[in-house]
Parts: sequence; C-alpha cells; structure tokens
Amino acid sequence: MRKKTTSIGGQAVIEGVMMRGTKSVATAVRNEKGEIVVESSYVKPVKEKNILFRIPVIRGFLNFISSMVIGMKNLMRSGEVFGEDAEPGKFEKWLSKKFGVDVYSIVMAISVVLGIALSVFLFVFLPNAIEGLIIKLANIDISIPWVNLLIGLMEGAIRMGIFIAYIGLTTLMPDVKRTYMYHGAEHKTISCYEHDMELTVENAQKMTTFHDRCGTTFMFIVMAVSILILAIVNALLALTGLDIFQNNGIRFLIKLALIPFIAGVSYEVLKFLAKFDNWFVRLLKMPGFLLQKLTTKEPTDDMVEVAIVAFKTAQQMDNDPTTKEQKFDIKVSLSKVRGDIEEKLKKTNADSSEVEWILSIAMGIKRSELPLQKFILQSQLDEANKILEKRLTGMPLWKVIGNTDFCGYTINVNEDVLSPRVETENLVEEALKVVKKDSKVLDLCTGSGCVAIAVSKETGAHVVASDISAKALIVAKQNVEFNKADVELVESDLYENIKGTFDVITANPPYIPSDIIPTLDKEVKDFDPMVALDGGKDGLTLYRRIVEKASDYLNVGGYMLFECGENEAKDIANMFTDSYKVDIRKDLEGIDRILVAKREK
Repeated sequence: MRKKTTSIGGQAVIEGVMMRGTKSVATAVRNEKGEIVVESSYVKPVKEKNILFRIPVIRGFLNFISSMVIGMKNLMRSGEVFGEDAEPGKFEKWLSKKFGVDVYSIVMAISVVLGIALSVFLFVFLPNAIEGLIIKLANIDISIPWVNLLIGLMEGAIRMGIFIAYIGLTTLMPDVKRTYMYHGAEHKTISCYEHDMELTVENAQKMTTFHDRCGTTFMFIVMAVSILILAIVNALLALTGLDIFQNNGIRFLIKLALIPFIAGVSYEVLKFLAKFDNWFVRLLKMPGFLLQKLTTKEPTDDMVEVAIVAFKTAQQMDNDPTTKEQKFDIKVSLSKVRGDIEEKLKKTNADSSEVEWILSIAMGIKRSELPLQKFILQSQLDEANKILEKRLTGMPLWKVIGNTDFCGYTINVNEDVLSPRVETENLVEEALKVVKKDSKVLDLCTGSGCVAIAVSKETGAHVVASDISAKALIVAKQNVEFNKADVELVESDLYENIKGTFDVITANPPYIPSDIIPTLDKEVKDFDPMVALDGGKDGLTLYRRIVEKASDYLNVGGYMLFECGENEAKDIANMFTDSYKVDIRKDLEGIDRILVAKREK
C-alpha cells in the first residue's frame, strides 16, 4: 500500500532514466566510462502555462505533445552521451546555413515528425486500410448504423492487436530490452519513494516493476478510448446516410482529425482513475499492467542507481529553485566545430593558425595532437566559444587566453604589455650568441620580461630588466616568478635608475611613428599599451636616447642588440659612432629586423 504520492514521473532513455517533476526535468545516464552523468533544466509549471493547458480535453492533447517533445529531446541527448556525435549530412548543413537554425534542432524536429508519421501509419492508416479491405472483400453494407458500429469495434481490435504486436517485437531487440530494464528501474525508484522508504538501491529492488501512472497504461487507455469513440463515430456517419462517409479515404481523414480529441479524453480518463484505488479501478487498469510485463524488465543494481540519481535531482530542483541546471558533457564533431570557428574568424584579420590554438587550448592538448582528435567535449567547446567571443572583439588571442609561448617559456600577457611577437624571438637568438653565464646583462623596455627571462634561463646569466611602466613590471614579476628566472626588475625610464655597466644590453623599444598608430589594426591600437607602441614622430626617439648614453653603460667589447621596425635598422645604425661595429640581421621574411652593435673602444 502506497503511503504517499509524487508528481514526479519518468521515462527510460538510452542507458539512463529521465525524471520530470512539476518544475524540472532531470536525465541521468551512465556513460562509456561507467560514470553517472546528469543533465537537468527547469520547465514552466502547468499553472504558469497558457490557459489552454488548464482546459479539460484540450490540456490532455497539449500535454501529450509536450511530453513527447521533451521525451524525444532527452532520448536523443542520452544517445549523444552514450554514443558518438555523428557528422551532420549535407542536407542538414544546408538547412542550418540557409535558415540559421541549429542542426540538432533540425534532427529533433525531423525525429518528432517521423515518430508521429510512424504512429499514424501503424495505428490509424493501417487499421483503416485493413478495415476497408475487409469491407470490400466481404461486401459489407456499412450504411447500416449497427453494422458500422461493429466495423468500428473490429477496427479497434485490429489497432490493439497491432499495438501489442509492435511492443512484443521491440522486446526482441537487445538495445530496446535494456531500455525496458531502465523502465523497470524508473518504476521501482518511484514506488520506493511512494512507499516512504529510503531511496537506496536495496530498497528500490524490493519494489515491483509495475506502476499505475506508466505511459504504457496511458497508451492502452488511448487505444481503448479510440475503439469506443471511433466505433460511435462510425455509427453516426452511417446515420447521416451520406455516401461520402462510406469512402475509405474520407473515413481515414476523419479518424486522423479525431486524434487530438482521443488523446485529450484519454488524459482525462487517466487523471480520473488516478484519484481512486479500489477493485473496480484496479480492474480497469489491469490490461495496462499486463502490457507493462512487455515494456518493463527487472533492472540491474547499477540501473536502479541511475534512476535514483535522476529522481533525486528532479526532486531537489522542485524543492529548491536555486539549484543549478546541469549539461551533459557530450562529444561533438571536431571538424564541424573547426569549420564554424574558421567561418567566424574570417570577420577578423586572425591568422589561420588561431583556430588550432583556440581548440588545442580549450581541449588541454598540444597543438600537434589536434589532428589526432575526432571529437571535442561540450565543456571544451564552451571554453573554446568563450575564447572566440573575446577574440571577435578584436582582442589579440594571447591576451584573451592570458598567456603565450615565447622561446618555449610561458609568458603572461594583458592590456598592460605587448604580446611577444615571433620577431622578438630573433632578438633572443642573436643575444644567446654573445651572452655567457657570467655576463652582466641589461634588458631595456622589458615589458612582459619575455626577453630577459629567455636569456637568463638559456644562459644562466643574471639579467637586470627595466621598464618605465609600473603596470608592465607587475606582469613581468609574475612571469619571472613563474619561470624561476634570475631576473632583477627595475622601474626606470631607460637608464635613469640603472647602476653599473654591462656586457650585453638588449632592447625592444617602441618603434611605431606617432601618426601611424591610428591606422594600425584594431587588435594593436585598442589592446596594446600606447607607451609600448609610440616611438615618437619618426619612431626612433627611444633608440636615439639609448644610443646616446650607450657608452656610459656598455663595457668595451660588449654588445648592444635592438629589435627594429621595418625600414628603421639603417637609420638606427647611423646613430652609432665609429667606436662601434654595427651588423644588421634579417628575420625569416627577409626584413632587416635585428641590429647588433659591438663596442670596440
């Protein structure tokens, strides 16, 4: 005897159970790793829905459609967890691109339509066709009302037979049989709660797999109601005496039109029967229980465990509206995701390699490992989309991510420093040719500290690094500490606070002419600090100041190395006196990029 009831009802899905409460839907599935994963969301309670959901008969049909859509959606979602996301076909891609809708929504809509079409064919068209064939072969006069009534009852019996045969055949399919086992787990879990027992696997397994609020029972009621209604309609059509109603095609269309009414009446019958528990009501429900012998099977303990998780999640969300919704971490086709990101990045001047960086960072793998991957998890896709959203504002990728790789070292970057460029690695490469472990090194305009860190880590030399920006030095300090580099940071306007002399001085000062800055790409002019860009009227202001006092800080035999802007290296070389031997090195694109000046006297 049940001690209490619950408004929570369920449905078996692929390798799991969906439970629906008054305000929520929770689906628990056991994934390929054997873990129980949950997806849950809030739904609008019936009392808050359109008034049509509260009008008898009409509400039954609307709730039937709503339940079918929710059920189909969760069935497909559970399949995505347990299986693998399939590559969308050309037709699906075309629909998605043409109408701007999600491929998943298209597939779900098509599945619902096909499901309805199959039901109409099996339980309306086929019985109607068999009825028409019998009438024709037996030469039955259906203009007589009582004959038409019997024909209607006969058609109903055929429909019921098809329904039972359909269910029976599905039990022969191993995957469906497992779903029926989860159906049993759902019933046992709800019964355990309604018998006021603690929700444990052991207690739930003591319960029966039958439940009077089962969808199978509802479907039997639909069949029974349809037999009565359609038989009566048959008799009424005969009473009209009109020949048009003797046409089998017209009779099929009338039955088709009556489906919403039949579903609505069946819903009201089920609600009415649920209010009572006596021998007569149990007798009416008995055929539904017998059908449940086909649609429910004894579950394993791990199946019951999944059902309990789904029930408790729905119950928690119904009782506490602050409970957070959850999403399945499903697999998504990586090639599809990659194509979508590439299409969106076309709106920016992003390098083609950025797609690979975004995906590899979001997936937590090396970029070189990306071609080996076929799928991306939904949680990883969400992270990739967060990165992409910021990137589309024009923010440089590395500032979106917060760090970048420079000479094999992780360097944090933000709006207070430049993101290290590939060209700057050329500066480090040239510096490593002249820096020794015991060399005294000064890095001017250090910014993020990337050059100083790379030089110190690669040679073991102590490096003094200076910058005029206190904010930049905060970032540099983080990088020095993270990389455990032997770098001393000094806030200084070039040499202002620098003491002593050095064997090597490196510098990557601002070198963009002031009037050129407004024409730069958005990701540079809007997201890089102006103090690190503006090199004065001709871009060479800081180079002049550095060279002017170079001899005060550079030892004889020492080296000064600059990164230069395009077409600037020769002008900078001309700033040095004949005490220096100057050499200009090109970058990979053949541009004069690095200037090396050796103080010979």
